[in-house]
Amino acid sequence: LVFLGSHDSFSFYIDEASPVGPEQPETVQNFVSVFGTVAKKLMRKWLATQTMNFTSQLGAGIRYFDLRISTKPRDPDNELYFAHGLFSAKVKEGLEEINAFLTEHPKEVVFLDFNHFYGMQKCHHEKLVQMLKDTYGNKMCPAIFAHEVSLQYLWEKEHQVLVFYHSPVAVEVAFLWPGQMMPAPWANTTDTEKLIQFLQASITERRKKGSFFISQVVLTPKASTVVKGVASGLRETITERALPAMMEWVRTQKAGESGVNIITADFVELGDFISTVIKLNYSLDEGEDDTT
Repeated sequence: LVFLGSHDSFSFYIDEASPVGPEQPETVQNFVSVFGTVAKKLMRKWLATQTMNFTSQLGAGIRYFDLRISTKPRDPDNELYFAHGLFSAKVKEGLEEINAFLTEHPKEVVFLDFNHFYGMQKCHHEKLVQMLKDTYGNKMCPAIFAHEVSLQYLWEKEHQVLVFYHSPVAVEVAFLWPGQMMPAPWANTTDTEKLIQFLQASITERRKKGSFFISQVVLTPKASTVVKGVASGLRETITERALPAMMEWVRTQKAGESGVNIITADFVELGDFISTVIKLNYSLDEGEDDTT
């Protein structure tokens, strides 16, 4: 099957009042310390890659979530936050929001991909693992071979959540799937043509890995792009402009073992991204199983 995903899924929640994330370069830290709130407002236009919250994304068909977790410097509560440049919602609240949807829709399955950790010590990882246990319990599917996972299997076991964890911690916890089972090659380009060549080459490589696989239909701004379009933001400057070519590539893809698996994008509601990805599943032959 082909699943819909969102890039920087939590970024709708980015808080302009928050401090700058610890992973940001010194130039960004300095920019904010000089220009304050104005700088953060401009940053948000480039860092917020989604305009929908988790519940709306789930309702629209998003099933893969790209999650980046951070502690806040000098935070007495040791709270965990989603973060991308600026801090976003508390992780606990986001996980609970997703769980509420799953409880209402017992046949729906989501992929939670914890792929970046900032300022996280062993105790923070332990806190996050406990939070996942408390929130999802038996809804989480223990790690097995990717090719053994089908919707039928998950329904029979009443599992609805696959958690991927890009840290050695994953080895010690049965319900954490190792990060290498969810590769997400990144084109890191502003050029639509280069992005499409990269996506196509990645698909060819996919089945050698025996894992799930993400195609990121995402363009990444260079510093010069941001400077030129500083007041416009990512959506207007890059995503909307490149949308027709990116959608053309998506339309030509196939579901199935040698095809695409999970497709992620910025601003998932733009154009007909959602309906186009869902339609790819209709091309699966009646005889094929529904292995994810």
